Amino acid sequence: MKKNLTFIIITATAVIVAVVAVIISSFNTEPEKMRVMNLFIWSEYIDLEVISDFEETHNAKVRLDYYESNEEMIAKMQAGRQGTYDIIVPSTYYLTGLISQGLVQPLKRELLTNIGNLAPDFRKIDVDPGNRYSLPYQWGTSGMVILTDDISSITPSWSVLFDPESEPGNFLIFDTARDAIGSALKYLGHSANTIVPEELAEARDLLTATKNRPTFMGFDNGVSGLAKVVSGVASVAQVYNGEAVRASRETPGVHYVLPKEGCEIWVDLLAIPADAPNVELAHEFLNYLLEPEVAAKVAIFNSYATPNQAAMAFIPEEDLNDPGIYPPPELVAKMEYFKDLGAEGRIYDEIWNIVKSR
Repeated sequence: MKKNLTFIIITATAVIVAVVAVIISSFNTEPEKMRVMNLFIWSEYIDLEVISDFEETHNAKVRLDYYESNEEMIAKMQAGRQGTYDIIVPSTYYLTGLISQGLVQPLKRELLTNIGNLAPDFRKIDVDPGNRYSLPYQWGTSGMVILTDDISSITPSWSVLFDPESEPGNFLIFDTARDAIGSALKYLGHSANTIVPEELAEARDLLTATKNRPTFMGFDNGVSGLAKVVSGVASVAQVYNGEAVRASRETPGVHYVLPKEGCEIWVDLLAIPADAPNVELAHEFLNYLLEPEVAAKVAIFNSYATPNQAAMAFIPEEDLNDPGIYPPPELVAKMEYFKDLGAEGRIYDEIWNIVKSR
């Protein structure tokens, strides 16, 4: 009996010591360090639930910084913010310059196991065949948002901006050279990528005359311009299709219009800066965005078209049948991608400076 009691006491003591050791060990163990990734992206361009889901499943924190134009993105990167961002979202015609300046790095394809979900056409984009430096994120168009109770009375044309006889009221134009000049060129029947001096002079004169009409409310970004149309301050604004489609579904009288002369069709890309501090985590995020249901969630949130073929099965019929998101082939045939014009593209900046100053 005494021997058994001693055994019990010794055993109990050992258990207590073991428990105390575990408790002490838990206090001494360093928590796993949270990984941080910095995403530099257009405003209102990603579902925050997509971000939070990634953070939860990958034990990471995603910090967001926003811009409203490619020009603003480049300016921020060059103004002391290098080495800050892990992923940027440039449009196609900006990627060539980023590559030539050594500002983005080649992707590690072995880490992108979901890349096969992309539609074939988006694996051979002209500026980056084979997706060596980038992945397509979304694609869409740059048209107009119009406030009217009778859209059938409005001609789907850039004349709504450039012809005083066709304007339905106060209007705004994109505050970027390629967008503003490109729309004027399309209205005049020219290519949005022309470098012919006479054609560009026509666009310059048209924009200058348009700017000086009393109904012109200024050059603005798409988000701000759309807000002015939705609030009734303006009747027309040049916008990207996603924001306008969402607004048209929420606000009576708001319509997204694709000009009959054609407009810009664009693809926004995902790329990793050359000096990104968290390259491995950036690849994890890119691969996550390539998952079909994630890509569909992004597209549905944005009301833009997805380049992810596997995601199409998760896109609702309302979106698939909306020409503002997936335009018909006859309109796509008249659209143009903006091209990187290299040194010859400086003429657009020169024209833009003249237009803004007169």
